[in-house]
Amino acid sequence: MRTLISSLVGAVLLASFAALGSGLISAVYEETKVPIAKAERAAEAKQLLEIFPQSSHDNELIDDGFVIAANDALLALREPGTGYRARRGNAVSGIIIPATARDGYSGDIRLLVGINSDGMIAGVRILGHRETPGLGDKIELRKSNWVLSFNDKTLSNPTPTSWAVTKDGGEFDAFTGATVTPRAVVAAVRKALEYSNNNRDALFEIAEANES
Repeated sequence: MRTLISSLVGAVLLASFAALGSGLISAVYEETKVPIAKAERAAEAKQLLEIFPQSSHDNELIDDGFVIAANDALLALREPGTGYRARRGNAVSGIIIPATARDGYSGDIRLLVGINSDGMIAGVRILGHRETPGLGDKIELRKSNWVLSFNDKTLSNPTPTSWAVTKDGGEFDAFTGATVTPRAVVAAVRKALEYSNNNRDALFEIAEANES
């Protein structure tokens, strides 16, 4: 009988501690949810402004988003993503669209591609990757200026055959010992330009502007 009572007491105490722990975790989550969301939003807004500085538009980029479907053949997103529009007055002066290079050396490379209304790249930034430190991670702006080499490029400049790394006869530098990584990013950026060109009216709201 004593053993049974001890077991019951132990079970009750264990359940109580579990409930208390769960309650504390929930309380901490609720307490930190809003600050974390605000911090993430601020970080994302800052990254968008690296592509389109505040002086280049008069809207809040972070508040002017639109949904992009997953698994588009060109953007290769694994789940729906968010694009953003930069505006001057009522006109869309540029867009920022997410893209994924699924053929990185160590897996997916997620990036943002900013494109002006004239089809010229405003900037490219890397959102996430698992490439080799000291080699493939040079795609990050904080590690090298390589990603800036996309600035002002278009579908026709460079020529289609030059939209490749130097090792493949193109004009974009290939990292020593890590050619796979820049090759994947170059291809993903070019495909993002193709996506923008193919969906130009919708992305830049041209049809809507012509109707008004």
